[in-house]
Amino acid sequence: MPAPLYDALRRYAGQEPVRFHMPGHKGKFFPVAELAGLAPLDVTELPGTGNLYEAGEPFDSAQVLWAELFGFDQCQFLTGGSTMGVHTGLALCARPGEKVLMDRSCHRSAFNALALLDLEPVWLERPWLREEHLIGPISPEMVEKKLEQDPEIKTVCITSPTYAGVLSNIGAISRVVHAHGGKLFVDGAHGAHLPFLGLEPFWGADAAAVSAHKTLPAMGQSALLFASGFEADLVRRTASIFGTSSPSYPMMASLDGARAWLEEEGIHEYRRAACRVMELRQKFPSLRPGPALFLDPCRLTLKVHNGPSFAEQLERRGIFPEMEDGGHVILIGTAQDSDGDFQRLERALEELRDQMGDCPSIPAPPIPQRAVSPRQALFAPSRPLPLEDCEGEVAACQIAPYPPGVPVIAPGERISKKELAYLREIGYNMQLEVRIVGEK
Repeated sequence: MPAPLYDALRRYAGQEPVRFHMPGHKGKFFPVAELAGLAPLDVTELPGTGNLYEAGEPFDSAQVLWAELFGFDQCQFLTGGSTMGVHTGLALCARPGEKVLMDRSCHRSAFNALALLDLEPVWLERPWLREEHLIGPISPEMVEKKLEQDPEIKTVCITSPTYAGVLSNIGAISRVVHAHGGKLFVDGAHGAHLPFLGLEPFWGADAAAVSAHKTLPAMGQSALLFASGFEADLVRRTASIFGTSSPSYPMMASLDGARAWLEEEGIHEYRRAACRVMELRQKFPSLRPGPALFLDPCRLTLKVHNGPSFAEQLERRGIFPEMEDGGHVILIGTAQDSDGDFQRLERALEELRDQMGDCPSIPAPPIPQRAVSPRQALFAPSRPLPLEDCEGEVAACQIAPYPPGVPVIAPGERISKKELAYLREIGYNMQLEVRIVGEK
């Protein structure tokens, strides 16, 4: 398969040029031996290597191959992770001061975007899966109800899939949003691999951001923004606002190479991984798909009695999960996990089977009362206090157990007894300090 950007970088390096331009290593070596092979491909904007934020080759060809795969008009390479994609996508869809119907369980980057772009959130509360003790999918009916209640809302932001692998029906939601004259942005950070499994998880969205580095064989921070219905120059200019003017060419080449590999042998490897995850779901207590619950085929969300303890015991066996909470341990399967890796995981789970089962009762996170706007709160004078002394104060930062980085309390919201009780229940470290707005 073609890899236009990677091929252009190889051609330049193959000339053995005398480099009197950035970067300082001049393509010769990095002091870290493991990185030595990257140096020749680490270049800057040159006639043959293109400019990420301008039209032209090789980026036009490299990005259009991704866009066609995902069913969008345009793809923009990102070197600032999905955080950069969330900021760019919301800036494209909403103007400063406008209301945004936002998934309450969105990533902290979306909360920062509210402040940076001066947007007013209207919260869309996810349904709580009581038996699973996890947030569920957002239904089109929920979105339609909110849009009918507030016709001023013209931008909707949905997280799909969630950290636990729960997928919302984006196609159906997009039809509702468009019928109300709005735009739909999807934070699909954890779903970059789904189209390679034959799924269309972002169909109908106006824009979507995915983190290639989370689930694909691409370098850390490498991500993708997909968009339809926007001028190409506008997408590039908006991305340049939130990204570095010196984007990493090795990172972008890894995006190019990952797609080329996945379109050939990688797609079979990913489907093999999905089959192995399905087998583990059948063997062990875990979140499983159902008539109204669609899941990422490669995400294994185990139900355990004590998440932190279970994760620690896996780590003692040399197996490191993605995250854990009070009653779950989440593992990400990808095309890079060998059959031996899955066998080793299965043996470990067999050894720990008696610690698995229905997870402890975990309440749904509360929605705090808003006191000031996200922008006012994030940039207000503030002072630190221990969390237990914060009742009645207004948060100037996010209070978000990480991962997954979903704020329990967002900037501008008042901290009450119910939020403090919830944080204790989930085992949040009460010794950490938070910053609060100076006046109650």
